[in-house]
Amino acid sequence: MMPEQAQLLTQIMALEFTAVDLNLYLDTHPDDQRALMDYNSAAQELAMLKDQYQRRYGPLTNYGYAPSQYPWAWVNDPWPWEVSF
Repeated sequence: MMPEQAQLLTQIMALEFTAVDLNLYLDTHPDDQRALMDYNSAAQELAMLKDQYQRRYGPLTNYGYAPSQYPWAWVNDPWPWEVSF
């Protein structure tokens, strides 16, 4: 994996953690407007980075969540247990 690809994937993983953490917090604090703004910001940035990654390196997920170029690219990326940081 190229350093640029690993860096982008690390950013995506960090934002996914942030979004999940904020989601869990909002489940118990639904009226926290600041947390909701932070969640929406993280979700927007996450969507942008995922789109950027998938355009450059191929799909992050399968089952219709991301487009794939020809030939089928899902099998080309390293599997999660093959990634070394």
